[in-house]
Amino acid sequence: MLPTLTEDFELDPSGVSIWQTLRALALGALVALALALIASFLVVTGAHAQQARGELRIGYQKSASLFVLQKAQGSLEKKLAPLGFGVKWVEFPAGPQLLEGLNVGAVDVGYVGEAPPIFAQAAGARFVYFGFDPAAPRAEAILVTKDSPIRSVADLKGKKVALNKGSNVHYLLVKQLEKNGLKPTDIQPVYLAPADGRAAFESKNVDAWVIWDPFQAAAEKATGARVLADGAPDVVNNYQYYLGERGFVGKNPKVIEALFEDSVSQGIWLKKNLRQAAELIAPLQGLPVDVVELALQRYEFNVKPITPAVAADQQKIADTFFDLKLIPKAIRISDAVVVAKP
Repeated sequence: MLPTLTEDFELDPSGVSIWQTLRALALGALVALALALIASFLVVTGAHAQQARGELRIGYQKSASLFVLQKAQGSLEKKLAPLGFGVKWVEFPAGPQLLEGLNVGAVDVGYVGEAPPIFAQAAGARFVYFGFDPAAPRAEAILVTKDSPIRSVADLKGKKVALNKGSNVHYLLVKQLEKNGLKPTDIQPVYLAPADGRAAFESKNVDAWVIWDPFQAAAEKATGARVLADGAPDVVNNYQYYLGERGFVGKNPKVIEALFEDSVSQGIWLKKNLRQAAELIAPLQGLPVDVVELALQRYEFNVKPITPAVAADQQKIADTFFDLKLIPKAIRISDAVVVAKP
């Protein structure tokens, strides 16, 4: 409560009147109010800035070793910060689920192998291919046990072969059979997911297993499995693709450029420091370090924009899957591709 002026009230010994005191108090109150308003404005402005801040939502699988490394290192977050973008990592158990996430708008970009986008496009999913990693033909293979009498792909005639139906390795098997004068009907396909495929392989309930890394490397290291044939030379390419929501890719070229740059630089570091990279990645994938190191040796990490030649290669796989009645209709890969400009 402010003091009341009476006859008994005396001037402050310093010579400052009550009115000067009141004036000072009033000015102080105004300053305090102004500061409070400024602080409130800054808080609101900061909140709006936070809301306006961009976010790159990345769909990934634990088997995507480079993304796992980038996430662990926080390198992409640093790369995107100057652009006002944060990063949200969304994990998926496999490629088909990741494509569904992309289709419903749960993520902006993702990274998968050759097969999942073909099935997704045939089902009407909305996405575009905007980048690819170089061919990795040795990162998938037809395996036999170390004591198997089977010595060539031709020896698979009449034999039971385990594989994940409609996956990258399905195409590998078809092309290897074709190369060795066999048709898909010449073998007994046993369609199994990777975990079940390994169990059937180790118990010798099947004669061969067609699988990709890191499952391939795990079988080689743990059981001494022998590579009967892989995608080399010139059988399959086994590309890995960067996919995105068309609108996001078109509206955010700088973000895509930053993603490419970070992926390339981290990929170069990974290939130069395989053991160290494997030690970082292995615990996140739940695999032994030597398994991860072997798998990393067979992949190349140097993302580039999609080219017509790469799109044409993907079209061959789509046509093969249609011929095998794995997809319900023929599709045109070019309809879902952002092709690099010359």
